[in-house]
Amino acid sequence: MTVAFFSGKGRRIGVALGAVSAGLLVLSACDKPTPLATVTVGDNSVSTEASCYNDGKALNESDTQGCLNKKAEKSVKVAMDDKVRFGVDPEVADNGWTLFINGQQAEQEPYKKTYRSIPGSAFFSSESGATTSKTQISIVETKGKKLTGIWHFELKKTD
Repeated sequence: MTVAFFSGKGRRIGVALGAVSAGLLVLSACDKPTPLATVTVGDNSVSTEASCYNDGKALNESDTQGCLNKKAEKSVKVAMDDKVRFGVDPEVADNGWTLFINGQQAEQEPYKKTYRSIPGSAFFSSESGATTSKTQISIVETKGKKLTGIWHFELKKTD
């Protein structure tokens, strides 16, 4: 003789509770995604999460230079007469952000808006006056003098 320990309704409730519990467990194991930065040229847009990010807290000084030297995973083609548009999440803009070109700080003061536009020609000349065919741009979030996030993009010059 078999005895059902749970009715059909009880089994369904048990399965539903188990599924909800498993879903919550999976969600609790997920990392919060980093804010996005975007570069747009004409109709082409590329976005990426930060290469280095510490949940809005200052990055370790020992890790900062290594992170600034990381190679960009995302690239976009730029003509000399194109406008290059940079965009960041509002929380990055609230702290302030600046551009680094090939690992060197290009601006002294952080920018506090979510969007800006710069001519493409600004990115393809070296200090010696020679033109280059590609440039690594890093968007760097700052809090005071501390760096809190770094996003990398490569701009490739088109003829």
